[in-house]
Amino acid sequence: MACLHDHSCEDHNCAADWSLFNHIDIPKVVALNESVAGSVKSVFKPWEQRLDTSGGFLESNEGDPELIIFIPFTSDVKIKSISVVGGADGTSPSRMRAFINREGIDFNDVQNIQPVQEWELAENLQGVLEYQTRYSRFQGVANLTLHFPENFGGDTSKIYYIGLRGEATQNKRDVVATIVYEVMPNPSDHKTKSETGGGFSHE
Repeated sequence: MACLHDHSCEDHNCAADWSLFNHIDIPKVVALNESVAGSVKSVFKPWEQRLDTSGGFLESNEGDPELIIFIPFTSDVKIKSISVVGGADGTSPSRMRAFINREGIDFNDVQNIQPVQEWELAENLQGVLEYQTRYSRFQGVANLTLHFPENFGGDTSKIYYIGLRGEATQNKRDVVATIVYEVMPNPSDHKTKSETGGGFSHE
């Protein structure tokens, strides 16, 4: 369920309140079905920069609005809420599904795995909405996967900002460990290029 801020963000430092931005392992964030490889990293930024599009944005491939975003953390976190700023003209995601502590989820997996929680989203062009988690289920989160299956009718989905609020624990992740995705994915396990207009992105 979304909640509107009950204060003016001009007078209140939303960025400092429970922001998890500094705990996201941004170099290891990846997206499936992004039209520009690596563009997903641009949507993670401080709260006060949430409407700044100069650093780029995430867009799905033409004709396929579905996106999957894998977000690892540098320490285990507890997530209280999620904010998503999408695009105009029907390109904002209209639904969001969350999976925790599952690596390598692809488009086949999301059809068969029950999400920890899912939300119906509103168009949040000004970044004033947050979606509360079922907090007891979002404890000890080492990584978060967000699935955006559809939008408001646009040919592509666009995301300009994703904000996570909560708190970090003292359990640091191994910073030298890497999250390994398939270097040579099996075509039968993934959407084909004709279905997505693009492939699996790698850094």
